Amino acid sequence: MIILFTEIAVRHLLFDRLRQKVFYMRKLNPILLLSAILLFLAPSVSTATTSEPPVKSPNIIWLSCEDISPHLGCYGDKNAITPNIDQLATASIRYENAFTTAGVCAPCRSAIITGVYQSTLGTHHMRCEAKLPKSVKPFPVYLRKAGYYCTNNSKQDYQFKTSSNVWDESSKKAHWKNRPDAKQPFFAVFNFTGCHESGIASDSKYQQITKNLTPQQRQDPQQLTLPPYYPDTPIVREDWKRNYELITAMDTWAGKLVQELKDAGEYENTIIMYWSDHGIGLPRAKRWLYDSGTHIPLIIKLPDSLKQSNKNGTKVDELVSSLDFAPTVLNLAGLKPPSHMQGRAFLGNDLKPQRNYVYGARDRMDERYDIIRSVRDSKYRYIRNYEPHKAYYQYMNTPEKGATMKELRRVNALGKLPVAAELFMQQTKPPEELYDLEADPHEVNNLIGNDKYTEVLNRLRNAHLQWVVKTRDIGLIPEAEIQIRERKAGARYNILKNASPDLIEQIRNTANLAVNDQSDFSDLEKAVSNPDSIVRYWAFVGLGNRPTEAGNCKDVLLDALTDPSPSVRIAASRALLKIKEPQRALATLKDELVGEHEWARLRAAIVLNEAGEAARPLIPELKRCLKDQPNKYITRVANRTLNVLLNTNNVVK
Repeated sequence: MIILFTEIAVRHLLFDRLRQKVFYMRKLNPILLLSAILLFLAPSVSTATTSEPPVKSPNIIWLSCEDISPHLGCYGDKNAITPNIDQLATASIRYENAFTTAGVCAPCRSAIITGVYQSTLGTHHMRCEAKLPKSVKPFPVYLRKAGYYCTNNSKQDYQFKTSSNVWDESSKKAHWKNRPDAKQPFFAVFNFTGCHESGIASDSKYQQITKNLTPQQRQDPQQLTLPPYYPDTPIVREDWKRNYELITAMDTWAGKLVQELKDAGEYENTIIMYWSDHGIGLPRAKRWLYDSGTHIPLIIKLPDSLKQSNKNGTKVDELVSSLDFAPTVLNLAGLKPPSHMQGRAFLGNDLKPQRNYVYGARDRMDERYDIIRSVRDSKYRYIRNYEPHKAYYQYMNTPEKGATMKELRRVNALGKLPVAAELFMQQTKPPEELYDLEADPHEVNNLIGNDKYTEVLNRLRNAHLQWVVKTRDIGLIPEAEIQIRERKAGARYNILKNASPDLIEQIRNTANLAVNDQSDFSDLEKAVSNPDSIVRYWAFVGLGNRPTEAGNCKDVLLDALTDPSPSVRIAASRALLKIKEPQRALATLKDELVGEHEWARLRAAIVLNEAGEAARPLIPELKRCLKDQPNKYITRVANRTLNVLLNTNNVVK
């Protein structure tokens, strides 16, 4: 696809080269010189006189919303009231199997805007701030270079700072109508934040967002169907109802933006992409890698002038990842996606084979670490829990404010939760999970251990293990170690970029050893002396996970308390607490609470929180965390630990 002003620039270049040729040919016979000039111009003259007029580059508009699963009428949800999105879908391609790379906003948004996994880029921890390497740019940079007017209204939340060359405008006033030339193609992003989990949890926000809904657009909570992993109470039904009504408010917003295109005469030449950043903002959905957290609506309307526009009005079953959005937009705009992008263009010309799998990653969510990875094909989902000793529902300040989470806690205390809900109140998780999405769409029947699915398990497990190495998953590196190594590497992305495959495999293999209580314990004992601190860290995590066998490693654990890496020291301290050797472990954790490494301080606070009564001697130090720590997440964990130890409820936000 030829962009008009780019064609003009090419012609200027051709004439400049022609001028150079004339300079060197000026001594030729005038007739020969004229013949040479006409011959040089012939292709351009022919193109101008015999070809069709240049096709205008398509406009592209994104209608993105937060915390929405496919609870839309066009996806078959009988309770949804979404006439505008449903109407758009009749003239668009509706993707049945679109998934995001994380169950929470900022990490997956960083992957969307760069086409690089957040776990490769170093933006995988919620509310971290990474630095992009020079080779990786948000994709609007390439669109702007090609002449697009690019606007964002208005959320970015990429976990890295954007430079001035990413957007022509990024604000609540940003709009494609503001472009200086009405003929200039545009890429415009509009973000609807009203469906965010806070819209469900906050009475005032919910009322504000839904204030214009008519009585006919309201929902009867008794008519809604709850997932089996929630208790059926009026409070939970109220949250579920709010979700639907917020989506209806979003539908009105989307309809107005589509109408603006029609009123301006831009609709026919505009690609419209409607999508959500992840699933519904309720427990066991948002932040999680199940379908409830990662399955998203994706609807794309193509102009008739584009190849594959004949798909409009159809549904497509191919697997799509939100990682694919960036290369797809570039491809539709006639631009070649850069080689560093890990996503796949699924529309446009020269498409590569369709995906066999989509991948997801969960890492630190606010104040709590929980490393989880997932692989999904068209029927099955495999999950690897790298920290199975942690509860499904770790106590986190933000989700605990929600009414549904409070109900889960309350009803669980009464011992009246449904069986499926009880599963996710357990204090530990299995290292692996496998689900048949056709037979078990809510993913509550773990098939691990069922010999019937051995082949499926091995296939998806291997796909995950290969993905870790191929994508250079730095999520397996402790956050304090990331912060230490990025100073030398210049960017987190570079930490493993040039690392040997052998090192990445050692990290991956040791991390898997650490969570597999059936593995050979001697392999962990060997790994504690590995020259790389990341490998040593996982080895000591493994010792802590197997305290019975680690009791014979007391001297090794004590020696590790002087390791150069704070992450190794903390992992060894945790293991010592597990084998009932608290004295030196607590002394080390006390030092780490005030150490120079911010994320090591958080890790130390978490270990003390998990230690229960064993942490009581450090109550004075934990109290100091409430006042002296600039990192609010450390304060939250310290506060939670004190609340349990002192039986108080002094909640720090």
